[in-house]
Amino acid sequence: MKLATVQTGDGQTVAVIGDDERTAHALVGEQSLLELIENWDGVAEKLTQANDLPVIDEYRLLAPIPRPRRNIFAVGKNYREHVAEFGRSGYDTPSRSEELPDKPIVFSKATTTVTGPFDDIESHPEVTSELDYEAELAVIIGRGGRAITEAEAMAHVWGYTIINDVTARDLQRDHKQWLLGKSLDTHGPMGPWAVTADEAGDLSTLRVTSSVNGEPRQDALVADLIFSVPQLIATISAGITLLPGDIIATGTPAGVGIGFEPPRFLKLGDVVECGITRLGSIRNRIR
Repeated sequence: MKLATVQTGDGQTVAVIGDDERTAHALVGEQSLLELIENWDGVAEKLTQANDLPVIDEYRLLAPIPRPRRNIFAVGKNYREHVAEFGRSGYDTPSRSEELPDKPIVFSKATTTVTGPFDDIESHPEVTSELDYEAELAVIIGRGGRAITEAEAMAHVWGYTIINDVTARDLQRDHKQWLLGKSLDTHGPMGPWAVTADEAGDLSTLRVTSSVNGEPRQDALVADLIFSVPQLIATISAGITLLPGDIIATGTPAGVGIGFEPPRFLKLGDVVECGITRLGSIRNRIR
């Protein structure tokens, strides 16, 4: 099932997206997608009757969860080839190490980064001149918990979406941490909808891609993750209680702007598209 948060003339509502990925069936009531996820066992069966719900004629797709309840959990250096390109770039450490991490590198991304799947990305020229893109699979937690084991982890996953972990590389480098460089407003385009785990299917077959102005940049299978989704959930939840609707961005493949020599940072007017098999694609312009 594909669920979206949409803007209509009457305000925001949650919609079930049809198989054609164009038709949107409006849900009756005032519940947000976050609230639906929290009460999923009680509403899931009703949502399977989406074809009986009214069709929305005109709407704009928003991020599936426009304002997460707390910061996004994000993961750095989680694809081998990206570790190498990041190390060679010198943006991580002066030693230009290409050594693989022995534990997941987890940071957070502010809730105000989240924006719609087709909205503009602000360039923030007053604070950065080195803007980069990162296509990523984002995991949406369904059933919360703490000390979740790897064996139990997938039972806690509600579904998935796409996120572009837009990054101000100069802030990331100069401040010697990742929060500021990852958290500028609008630097987390997300969507186009949220796909339930059963519909997403086998994660190992999902392919993550990106392009800039139509030029292919990133292309890798989720199977190439260094630390799998169950490992990430187990690591984060070891001492932090995960909540329904929490979002985990799992890391980006090789092919980002700093991976080129010289780096190919985003410019005004550039259009970045990020796609994942069976999850759709998002497309955003730099302004």
